[in-house]
Amino acid sequence: MAEPASSLDDQVRAADPDRWLSSRFVGDAQARADLIALYAFEAELMSIPTRVTQPLLAEMRYAWWREQMDGVFAGTARKGHPVLEALTDLVARRGLERAPFDALIEAHIDRVHGQPHDLEAFYVGPMQAAVRVLTGAGHDDTVADAGRVRGLSQVGRKDEAAALRSAANRALRNLPAEAFPAVAHAALTSDTPEPGKRLKLIWATLNGRI
Repeated sequence: MAEPASSLDDQVRAADPDRWLSSRFVGDAQARADLIALYAFEAELMSIPTRVTQPLLAEMRYAWWREQMDGVFAGTARKGHPVLEALTDLVARRGLERAPFDALIEAHIDRVHGQPHDLEAFYVGPMQAAVRVLTGAGHDDTVADAGRVRGLSQVGRKDEAAALRSAANRALRNLPAEAFPAVAHAALTSDTPEPGKRLKLIWATLNGRI
């Protein structure tokens, strides 16, 4: 049987290959595992609409995840659930705040009911949490525009993403190098060819630009 950390890594690699690939640039094994735990939580949320077709049933599953956040932030993991166990440990060790997690769950509920993407909840908050995992607090404003660039690119608003990219890169000059793997995937677009993704991420990481 696979070890939980390996299972989470495989889960993220399948569900979110761009961020999984970015995480390969994290040199510290524990920090990389922590980042993967965060992304595995998001992968669980993203998979719900693929498993149920009725919005009400999807909302019930998201409500279950919202309830689990009580245990996660109280330090009492749900035993036997690898994602929740890893997330509980991560939250305690890295001092993560609950608000972005709740906002993300609510944004998913809105989506299954046909509401537009909440870019702040889907992309900015998770990127800020990922940066905190790698380098601690104090960089939320630094990466906010990078999160928006990623979100705009993902929802097909490429012209808006391109217009914001310069401002995002100016802000990223203040980001510690060790935190950049949490941001690097913003350099990728929906039409970036698979063979070129690793090279583009290497360039972005070396230059600290998206």
